[in-house]
Amino acid sequence: MEPQRLSLLVAALAGCLLPARGCVICDPKVVEELSSLETNYLPGHLEAKHHKDVMKRVKQAVKDFQDLPIDEDSYMGVVDEATLEKASWSLLKDLKRITDSDVKGELFVDELFWTLRLAKDTFASYAAQFQKEGLMLQPLIWCSTCQKQVHSCRKSRSCGERKVKVHQMEDMILDCELNWHKVSQGLTDYSFYRVWKNNSETLMAKGQEPTLTKTMVSPKDAGTYRCELGTVQSTPATIIHFHVTVLPKRIVEETPSPNTETQDETAPGEVTLDRPQTSATLQSQSPGPEKVLRHRLVGLLIGAIVVLIAGVVTA
Repeated sequence: MEPQRLSLLVAALAGCLLPARGCVICDPKVVEELSSLETNYLPGHLEAKHHKDVMKRVKQAVKDFQDLPIDEDSYMGVVDEATLEKASWSLLKDLKRITDSDVKGELFVDELFWTLRLAKDTFASYAAQFQKEGLMLQPLIWCSTCQKQVHSCRKSRSCGERKVKVHQMEDMILDCELNWHKVSQGLTDYSFYRVWKNNSETLMAKGQEPTLTKTMVSPKDAGTYRCELGTVQSTPATIIHFHVTVLPKRIVEETPSPNTETQDETAPGEVTLDRPQTSATLQSQSPGPEKVLRHRLVGLLIGAIVVLIAGVVTA
């Protein structure tokens, strides 16, 4: 964005910061939760004489979320819907934690306002992150009035450099998409370029797809690539450089599973001969001394019985 237009935008934004509502209070879910806090929680957890004063302070604290220093790099009085949703969800989560704890009296009041102070710090960090993330036309929510309008956001076009390592014969994927691209307006196509050592460039792909995929890379694919997201204006919204390193091909060693048993398979029509038994096998199959002794005793007993029967018959 040109410096003169940027200065006008900064002045316009600053002039619209009227002392009124804060960004988080623009979320209907936050308004509903504060109403529920007053109606359903306070009666059983705080003396009635303090209800009005506490809720007045709570609502003012939430409105004061917009009282942040106006700075071109951190907060300009506006946020996008995604930032508002994140800040609101964080506040609602903390309020639910308090109500679930069933804390009462003065301890409840202290816990509540400590939570609101932390929630304001969280909102400030989200707002600063939003302010630093790109150049685009985007629906913005004005914290002073809760109105939504489309404005041009000043954001850094250069999103830095990324190092990519990929093994030879594998796929290289370069991803140019940032989280705010999908909610932006006025964006056109992603363009991917190969940047050569003499700073010349070759266009490799252009279109709506935010990624570039190069299959089965080889050492010659190593080098620098540049991604650019265009806009309806003359300047790009995002520029990312990728430095690609191609590593040697992975070596995969196949080892047999220790639980796998090898079995001899006989094809149909084949005759399998039994393997000759070794001495160890024959020894393991011969009867033991206990069995031999048992067999002899049984033989002697049978012989004695036969002699006895013969004697009886003769007598």
